[in-house]
Amino acid sequence: MDFIKTKYANVLVAIAGMGLLIGTACWWLAAARCADIAWSIATAPVLLGLFVQIFTSLRKGDVGLDVVAALSMSAALAFGEPLAGNVVAMMYAGGQLLETFAQGRARREMTALMGRVAHTAMRYSGGGLEEVSIGSIRPADRLLIRHGEVLPVDGRIASPVAVLDLSALTGESIPRKVLSGEEALSGSTSTGAAFDLVASRTAAESTYSGIVRLVEAAQASRAPMVRIADRYAIGFLLLTLAIASITWFLTEDTVRVLAVLVVATPCPLILAVPVALMAGMSRAAGMGVLVKGGAMLEALAKVRTVILDKTGTLTHGQAEVSEIIIAGAMPETEILRFAASLDQASGHVVASALIRAAEARGLALSPPHDVTESPGTGIEGVVDNRRVVVGGNSFVRQRSDNVDPAALLARTQPATMTVAVAIEGKLSGVIVLADRVRGDAAALLTNLRRAGVSRIVLASGDRSEIAEAVGKSLDVDLVLGDLSPDAKVRAVHAERAGGPVMMVGDGVNDAPALAAADIGVAMGARGTASSSEVAGVVLLVDELAPLVRAMAVARRSRSIALQSVFAGLGLSLAAMAAAAFGYLPPVQGALLQELIDVAVILNALRALR
Repeated sequence: MDFIKTKYANVLVAIAGMGLLIGTACWWLAAARCADIAWSIATAPVLLGLFVQIFTSLRKGDVGLDVVAALSMSAALAFGEPLAGNVVAMMYAGGQLLETFAQGRARREMTALMGRVAHTAMRYSGGGLEEVSIGSIRPADRLLIRHGEVLPVDGRIASPVAVLDLSALTGESIPRKVLSGEEALSGSTSTGAAFDLVASRTAAESTYSGIVRLVEAAQASRAPMVRIADRYAIGFLLLTLAIASITWFLTEDTVRVLAVLVVATPCPLILAVPVALMAGMSRAAGMGVLVKGGAMLEALAKVRTVILDKTGTLTHGQAEVSEIIIAGAMPETEILRFAASLDQASGHVVASALIRAAEARGLALSPPHDVTESPGTGIEGVVDNRRVVVGGNSFVRQRSDNVDPAALLARTQPATMTVAVAIEGKLSGVIVLADRVRGDAAALLTNLRRAGVSRIVLASGDRSEIAEAVGKSLDVDLVLGDLSPDAKVRAVHAERAGGPVMMVGDGVNDAPALAAADIGVAMGARGTASSSEVAGVVLLVDELAPLVRAMAVARRSRSIALQSVFAGLGLSLAAMAAAAFGYLPPVQGALLQELIDVAVILNALRALR
């Protein structure tokens, strides 16, 4: 860990600042010896930290700008110019503190992701039930999964039917009906009646634990972002050493050499970059986009490929009634009213969608009577003295005039779910539910291309036909459906050949891909906590437009940072030349360097506008 960038950064800045004040006071009182001691003592801790930092970097094969700063401080102390050394120490420690604040990204914790993992389960034993830890579950154990519980392990359904919410795994917005003998995945949630599950894997080998491991592995393997400043470090270091060496060779004047090293302290790099990036992050936050560090802002400015999740990102992530197909004379509104009235007795997610649709149309719902529900299949009862049946095609067909509701669906687009409705024994119609594309999705894709994105990929865990239907309505270059979390990670790696990749998602199933991408963007307003944890950028509002505006801010901030760097280094080079010819003593050079620093910082702050 970098010494200067640890919790001691504040202390080092305070020591350097206090040394300047005390030393200046001593000098003002004509106590020159006291002043030199104060300035030297204040410089020493920063210099020590620099040596530790340089040693650590060299062991990793990195040569940074720290070498130039260490040379100038060491030379100042060795050549009897402690004030110059103290000024450089203050500039350097302050710059590192700014960079830590602007670019330091806290280590992401897995608490939110692990929070969905069940810790106990109800297992059948000796004719009864016992609560056991998930670590003790073995294949072939029979478990009772109650309504609202998260499946602790992978297994097979041992009851006639189970209704599972798979949104955390696949992004599907509608619960899926899983029949007896079919596989159910850990991490999914039971949204229907209680059912029995026969474990097929241990908890450690199950799907949801695999997602957690994917996130950890992706985070560990992602290459760290290289700072703008370090890209110019070796060249600037060699140039500084060359000018200092030539100055010594021609003049043998240690004061001139020291002056060259002091004005060569790369504070335009150390200060301007983090200030510009910090200003850009502040600007983006005001737009509702949280950027977690300067490295992420820089990455945002260079994105060339964007991978977009479907559910909750390009779509609203919530099923809505998109169409009502009538089979007789009853109007659409009445079909919806009868279905929603009956579904008031159901806790199913689809029932909630029908009720919302009816309320949005201002329909007055009637209380249902004599209700019988078959979890995951359908519901029947009496509404306004009429027998009403709502559910899947086969369920309704068996309880009506034997007309197949599927015959009405030939002209519909792929949808997440359909609900058949029969009244008084006759098929009345079919209600089509779909996860609608966001209203700003098309504009987002257009603006992304204007922002320099050359390739847009739709990647979804939902069924391929649904993903294709969404992709056709939008201007995307590639559609990928039926993707598991690890398949999304592979898609991210495959797209890297075309440049930096940005992944946008909102679910637990997106978390590994968000961590693997050069920059992950989470829909934080309605997305899962785990996706927000691993993402480098979090949208704090439930819309996509701010993302493009944040990309524009990122590009401008990076441009301003580079302007500050080149202007600052140009001025530093001119000062180095003046120092080499003896026109700029060390202390005055340090003060001039401070003026250069102020100039580049003021320029960097333009990123706030």
